Amino acid sequence: MVKKKTCVFISGQGSNLNNLIIRSRENNFPIKISLIISNNKNAKGISYAKKYRIPYFYIDTKKLNYEKIVLYNLKKYKISFICLAGYMRIISSHLIRNYQNKIINVHPSLLPKFKGLNTFSRMLKKGEIKAGCTVHYVNKKLDSGSTIVQKFFYINNHDNENTLREKTQKLEYKAFPEAIIKIFRNI
Repeated sequence: MVKKKTCVFISGQGSNLNNLIIRSRENNFPIKISLIISNNKNAKGISYAKKYRIPYFYIDTKKLNYEKIVLYNLKKYKISFICLAGYMRIISSHLIRNYQNKIINVHPSLLPKFKGLNTFSRMLKKGEIKAGCTVHYVNKKLDSGSTIVQKFFYINNHDNENTLREKTQKLEYKAFPEAIIKIFRNI
């Protein structure tokens, strides 16, 4: 199997990145993590890049031409697929055009509900009975691309933002690889 060279964009802890790296080392998993990009030079997820010796770089998204640098590096490393794993920046339409239907994101809610930030506090305020995650294609509208995989659990009376975050992350670790397998099985 020829694995698709993949870049993972991160901003924080990198737990989904770590999960994807581990899965990508399995013989039958369709991607190989070949590059990691972070918009946060202090992102803890960079430690996984170092641990597994995967090329990485920090991109200052406040710079005017940062996107050219991103595209240059994606081409340099022959990246054909992109995963957003806790990347806290909106992807520009130029990058989306260059990687049409080749960028996916994991979001900590059952989209189309609770797009954007602060999903867990908004769920609790609304009195939701279900929570979960959605892996979707990235398009020009925030958290609006086609759903690939969705997983859910029922919220109980003892849940708070922290417990919802923990339960959701456990589902993300299953949903993200499942979505990748589903995408490449259909190609």
